[in-house]
Order: sequence, then C-alpha cells, then structure tokens
Amino acid sequence: MIIDILTLFPEMFQGPFDASIVKRAREKDLININIVNIRDFSTTKHRTVDDTPFGGGAGMVIGPEPVFNAMDYIGRQSGGFAGRVMIMCPTGRPFNQEFAKEIAREDHLVIICGHYEGFDERIHEQLVTDEVSIGDFVLTGGELPAMVVIDAVARLVPDVLGERTSAEEDSFYNGLLEYPHYTRPREFRGMEVPDVLTSGHHQLIRDWRRKESLIRTMVRRPDLLEGDLLTARDKAFLKELKKTLDSCT
Repeated sequence: MIIDILTLFPEMFQGPFDASIVKRAREKDLININIVNIRDFSTTKHRTVDDTPFGGGAGMVIGPEPVFNAMDYIGRQSGGFAGRVMIMCPTGRPFNQEFAKEIAREDHLVIICGHYEGFDERIHEQLVTDEVSIGDFVLTGGELPAMVVIDAVARLVPDVLGERTSAEEDSFYNGLLEYPHYTRPREFRGMEVPDVLTSGHHQLIRDWRRKESLIRTMVRRPDLLEGDLLTARDKAFLKELKKTLDSCT
C-alpha cells in the first residue's frame, strides 16, 4: 500500500511512523508512506497557502492551487493516480473498524490534513473521495486524525501483523469487543486464570472467548449488538444473560 499525506506540518509525522507496527511495515515494504508538504506547491513568493474567506468571517482558508498542484505531482509520480483521496475533517464520515477494513483493500491512498478554517470547497468537490472524522470534537489540524487512520489501517494490510488472526480477533473487527486475555503466572496474588484457558480443549476455549466477547459488549457497548453479525446461538445466550442481569437488579 502506498500512502501519500498532504500536510502543512510534515515534522509531526517523524515520530509516530518510526516506531512499532508502522515502522516494521515500512521496513518490510508492505507500506510506503510519503509526506508531501503542501507549501512546496505554492506559487507565491513566500509559499503562502491560505487566504481570507470570500464573504468575510474569522480565520483563514487553504486555497485550491497548492493542493491541486500537489495532487498533480502525486499523479505524475505514480503514473496516474486512481486511488482514494481522504480529507480529515469534523464533518466527515465517522471512522470505525469497518471503514478501516474497507480502506485496507486499497493499493494507493492519499490523506489530506486540514488546518485553519479548512479548505476551499473546490478541493472537496473535485479531488476528495472521502471526508473522514475520528470523532465529534475539533482538533487543531488533520495530522493527528491521519495518524490514527494510518495506524488502524496498517495493521489490516496483509502480512503486517504476521499472524492473520491477530487483527481478526481485535475489538470491533467482527462487531464485538475483544474477549479478556491472560498470561503467566497462572495464579497471581490470589487471582487465577480461568480453567478453560489451560484445558487444551480448543472448542471450549473458542466458546468461552465468544461468550466473554458477548458479555463485555452487552455491558460496555450494547449499541454494537444491533448489527447482523450475531448467530442464533449468540442471540440465545444474550437472551439468557439479559434474564440473569434483570433478575439481579
């Protein structure tokens, strides 16, 4: 996967992409991340990229010219860009695990990081395929949201995590929160690992993990249970669980 990031602050990306999973993915050439400074594509003497908005109002707006020029450059470098162009903004589509899985199937992705009062609308209309938000709050710029998106997507790219099941067992991947994990020692300060996990019975372990995911999701995020990913067995278990919880209140 090739990811081009258009930003006014390229130095913000130096640390996060040089550590952990994203670093290993880059070292293996599974992900190629290019940081593109929007200012490099300004044609003004002082590399200005923004101006006051037509109609008045507070703040500055990033103009179309440097962004269009940067996209032209990416097109030339890639031999004709035909991938998705995402812009990070609070008015965009909420980012979640399903969205991450969708994006992870792309070969080439461009992420545009906003700043100030945003971008000239012609950038949204002519260049952008996806407007993306990581939550109902406002940040100074789109750099941090871009890092969140890339980290979430990178772990889903084939071979990045090594074991395919590592990503598939994460919370939200299959619509539920992840089950609890335990490791050595088996007993610690009076707290013991559930016997089923040391039984060696793989089907019993799978059943236990599924039920624990269902319990955790019902208690912490019941809204996630409204999807179509539940089996008849899941629904029967949740029905009995709800009866038990209701009887205890």
